[in-house]
Amino acid sequence: MGGHGCSAVDGHLNDDNFSKPMPWIGIYIAAASAACLVAMAADLIQGFRFRKFWFPCNYFSINATSLTLIAVAAKLSVDLNTSMPNRRDQLAKLTSAAFICTVMGNSMPSLGTMGNEDLFMNIMALGILVITIIVNICIQLGTGAIFVFWKEHALFMFIMLVLLIVMSFSALIVPTTKRYLEYKYDKKYELALKEAPSDINGKKLVCKLRKDLDKYWMMAYTCSPQFVMGRSVTCTASGALCLVSAAVLGEAIIRSYFMAWSVKFCTGDSDYKWSTSLVLVIQTIAVGVGTIAPACRWLFAIRFRCPYRGNKKEWRKEFRVEKYWIQRLEEMKDSPLTSSIFKHRNRYCRRVIHDSKNLVLDMCISMQIGIVFTSKLIRFLSIFTASKVLFFSELGWELKRKLRFCVAVSSNDSEEDSLQDTKKDLSRFVLHLEGEEALVKLIIKRNCDATDHWFQLGRKRQPKYLMNLLEKSSQELRGVAEFDLSDQVPCLHDEEPPNCWALPVVTLTSIALALPEIDSSAIRQLRNGVSEGLVYVKHMEKLLDVKADLSNIKKAAEAVWTEVDLYHKWLEVDLKKISLSKETPNEVLEELAQIAKNKFLVLKNAHLAECLKVNPLKWPIKLLAAHSMYRISQSLILNSERINHQTSEKLFEAITVMISDILCACMTNLQQVISVKCLNSAIEEREESVRHAVFILGKSEEILKIHGHKTIPNLDSYQMACIDEWRSSHKTKNPWAFTPSSSEIDTLSPGSTDLCIGID
Repeated sequence: MGGHGCSAVDGHLNDDNFSKPMPWIGIYIAAASAACLVAMAADLIQGFRFRKFWFPCNYFSINATSLTLIAVAAKLSVDLNTSMPNRRDQLAKLTSAAFICTVMGNSMPSLGTMGNEDLFMNIMALGILVITIIVNICIQLGTGAIFVFWKEHALFMFIMLVLLIVMSFSALIVPTTKRYLEYKYDKKYELALKEAPSDINGKKLVCKLRKDLDKYWMMAYTCSPQFVMGRSVTCTASGALCLVSAAVLGEAIIRSYFMAWSVKFCTGDSDYKWSTSLVLVIQTIAVGVGTIAPACRWLFAIRFRCPYRGNKKEWRKEFRVEKYWIQRLEEMKDSPLTSSIFKHRNRYCRRVIHDSKNLVLDMCISMQIGIVFTSKLIRFLSIFTASKVLFFSELGWELKRKLRFCVAVSSNDSEEDSLQDTKKDLSRFVLHLEGEEALVKLIIKRNCDATDHWFQLGRKRQPKYLMNLLEKSSQELRGVAEFDLSDQVPCLHDEEPPNCWALPVVTLTSIALALPEIDSSAIRQLRNGVSEGLVYVKHMEKLLDVKADLSNIKKAAEAVWTEVDLYHKWLEVDLKKISLSKETPNEVLEELAQIAKNKFLVLKNAHLAECLKVNPLKWPIKLLAAHSMYRISQSLILNSERINHQTSEKLFEAITVMISDILCACMTNLQQVISVKCLNSAIEEREESVRHAVFILGKSEEILKIHGHKTIPNLDSYQMACIDEWRSSHKTKNPWAFTPSSSEIDTLSPGSTDLCIGID
């Protein structure tokens, strides 16, 4: 009824009640468009911030949420019934069509982050949405609901369809490129490991890890699936198409407002009323902002291909379709049909189906070659047009670089040579596809020092409390063996759970906080140091706990520490109350051991007895925490005669040394953790994982230097990650020895030897 265009007198529907909610629907459309705008702007800002001018889609990508928002934002384009008579109404319909083109081109790199199933489902959903929009626009052109800008609408429909086809066929290369680059990453990773020196400590270890991380980052950055898709020729073509769609929209707006004589609109107002102006403004801004990223990808491709200008041999290669574009389709063609429906057909039907499959795939291969060739032609024309401008730009940059070099050459000869050697070394670790040889030089030129920012940022955030705590550790880290004398402590159960790194630290800290007459500043420093140290322990246990399932024990440590850190309680037992009610350290230990034993027995006798029959690794977290407290408290009580002659301060210091030894021993695995983070993460997450590893290295620089002065047992990588293996390597004739810290030794008088009993 409302789709008669100019035929309606006032442009309104007859039913006023039906039209009342329409402005609210317009607000809903504007809100969905604004959400897309904010997400695209966030990606744009992040791209500029991190100098990623191919603009990865971290916030706005093709997924269920974004497709729903796009469908809502496109409501005006698919509205068949509402009359849209005036200038802003018709422009709003046109802007919605341009908006769809923009978001498709903008989100194309996000295809690289998807798995095969998600890729298929999202492309299918996008295809249904785009086809629906095109069909609805065609209907409106036929009914007269869209009565101006029909040429622009026709062009937008063509661009939408082309972008859909380009995205669909680009998705086919994602599994192939991921598999190929994953293989190359593994090979280069092995090469980096072989070249790395071994048996180094302290400052040299930090330098070695930095060089390794530079290589890992270069590999992770250049094989990032979003970057691979963002620099592809089809993504370049989509950027050019987005520029065309934005230019067409700009032409329509200028013609509508500044050349009113060339366009005639109907009078009246639509049922959306003033909300169409809001939609028009927001979607126009969204088109402008969303076009920047595709345009920059287009310019990036021109820049990294421009070294080929004037080289006829290279230009001939430019139009060659690389194998990875059609490899997936050829694999599908070579694979036989395995469907149960196909197997039960007779021979003639199976032959027809097989031939039909091959025919369809041959057509798809031809289409893929055509799409890639056309995209390369667009890129060639773009480069041909822009080559002279870029030539003068490159000339200016080269002159500027040479002048800067001439000014500094007298003092920085060795530094310049070192930088050139570094670039040459890193160039071997740039992962690229067939036909992307020019990328190596460009990446090295632009991204040689990309890890320095994150290393310096980590350096500024070094854990000062943890470093002070680790300085108190003993030379041989004997506290790893001293905290638990399980072979001398009466057992609460036939089988006992193994130790992890975090739970003994948390239990010892709980005991230290319960000791009477301890200075509040010492307690605060210990608590803060343990809190910072547990962050590292969590990373280490998460990445290196591959042979033993210690998940329940780690959960117990996290649960207990949350209570200790926030409320000064251990399993709802007030540690401050114990410290005020007891006078000697021995009384505190006996109280905690008895509480832990009672809790263990209560849990065992109540409703958890069945749990004790299974593997101790599966015990509930409270049972594990109670068992750890009992075992460690009893270990400390075993030396009760000596404890009776010590003050709380000296026992607190001894326990602090134990905690420091355990944390220091755990963090000898930092080098292994950094290496594992660079290899074991998924290819989609590897760049972020390597960047985080660089940040951790910056934070851990001083910690690694502390390790360089310690005596480390000769263990393999798996044993180094296991606290019980450390304990086995530290067994001595005298298993109990409070090892004083260096600061304590300095403060002891020559005649005061009672605290050094048992020191080897």
